[in-house]
Amino acid sequence: MADKNIDDKIISLMRQQSTANEGFSLLMRTYGDKIYWHIRRIVVSHDDAEDVMQETSINIFRHFPKFKGESALSTWIYRIATNEAIRWLQRQAGLFRSVDALGLELADRITAENGIDAHSVEVLFQKALLTLPTQQRIAFNMRYYDELSYEEIAKVTGKNVNTLKANYHFAVDKIKDYIKENSL
Repeated sequence: MADKNIDDKIISLMRQQSTANEGFSLLMRTYGDKIYWHIRRIVVSHDDAEDVMQETSINIFRHFPKFKGESALSTWIYRIATNEAIRWLQRQAGLFRSVDALGLELADRITAENGIDAHSVEVLFQKALLTLPTQQRIAFNMRYYDELSYEEIAKVTGKNVNTLKANYHFAVDKIKDYIKENSL
């Protein structure tokens, strides 16, 4: 996560109307790439990730006055991004399928849209991630890619640390099994 001094500067700038835009710009330079990739790992497509990122950015700016500093700034930002990505998944899933079933559909798009070898290790890994139930995938992504502690993930997701640990370990096992079953 970002340096506490940078977070303090962002908070200070964003709390003042005359410097809020400067603070938001610093926030995006500090967290923008991390949050984009966090969202992208949830929604998969670049275009969809950009849409969710835009909604996330709007919500961060709009709701910043409600940020009380009870959690780290990064935790608050990740929470907004995660919630927006889950809302996007729920809208895409619609009434007739689950968010988890949507993950399977997104996995099939990886190779079809890009003409990539469906049996390369990288593709199998990504497809394995997308076959995970949403909560396991989010826990795995935040732990593996974002290198957050279970305590940080718990603050972002509102889940119990032990639940997150179980989700992560189940995810690891499922990923290994998927790759083993689908390798040539």
